[in-house]
Amino acid sequence: MKGIHITALLLLIVALLVTGCAARPETPAAADPVDAPLRTVTIAMGFIPNVQFTPMYVAMERGYFADEGIEVELDYGMETDLLQLVGANQIQFAIGSGDQVVLARGNGLPVTYVFNWYGRFPVCVVSMADAGIDEPADLVGRTVGTPALQGASHIGWLAFLDEVGIAPEDIDLQVIGYTQVASLIENRVDATVSYVLNEPVQLVHSGYDINVFYLDQYTHLVSNGIITNDQTIEDDPELVQAVVRAFLRGLEDTINDPDGAFEIARRAIPEMDDESAELQREVLRAAADFWRVDRLGFSDPTHWAESIEILTGLGLLTGEIDPEDLYTNRFIP
Repeated sequence: MKGIHITALLLLIVALLVTGCAARPETPAAADPVDAPLRTVTIAMGFIPNVQFTPMYVAMERGYFADEGIEVELDYGMETDLLQLVGANQIQFAIGSGDQVVLARGNGLPVTYVFNWYGRFPVCVVSMADAGIDEPADLVGRTVGTPALQGASHIGWLAFLDEVGIAPEDIDLQVIGYTQVASLIENRVDATVSYVLNEPVQLVHSGYDINVFYLDQYTHLVSNGIITNDQTIEDDPELVQAVVRAFLRGLEDTINDPDGAFEIARRAIPEMDDESAELQREVLRAAADFWRVDRLGFSDPTHWAESIEILTGLGLLTGEIDPEDLYTNRFIP
């Protein structure tokens, strides 16, 4: 009897296993990213090919966008109305600064910042070490060169002056275009408003001793990131998530291995020759320091509130804007 019971139990187990296998539906196989057609997405860069776009190049070459079913086309056009195109959904994605988003929203454009690329505001005031400009107060009465009286650099400059208590009229501000390096070396100006990842790196690379006031130590203006529009977020959030996810992988790779990423950038920038490569490698290393934050891509709400306050104080923004209308962290892991 004992043998019969065991045999019956074994038959029951086999029957249950067969029934379970027959009843369980097959899990659909994931689509093969190689076979599936890729969706073409244009990202407006707002500048010429540059080593500072390396995370984008890395994400493209290593197939991170392709993994998301996306083929990215980079638009390097220097459009002055870039966010107008994004707001009108003629372009779905662009690289731009936080102050642009604030001003665009203030003018009724439905644009939203979805990924904070630069954790630190990359504008500075640089002078030669022997100029005697060791603290902000030393700028009073001096001649300072600036590329233009508009844009993120100028806004950062005015915010810096306000923070350190210097009246703009106490400084001789001159528009010098993008001649900061030559203007400093030739003593045409005492200091310049510069892009952290450009002129200071060039000067140090050439062997000059300099003093630098990094504006992110005085103000928290939101800098460059990925911008889209409200319609894309509402109608195609999966696309926004895919772009953010792929770019984040490229950014992480670049921060963790800037030398390896640099080789990818060289292939993406044919204009870069061996002579300029060493300097551009230093630029990328400096950039990685400005990208490296505790939570990549995350927007700090207090920084957006401060950006609104600064732009309002400078008379560039009229009317009230809710900071939460300017950005979203919903796509940040």
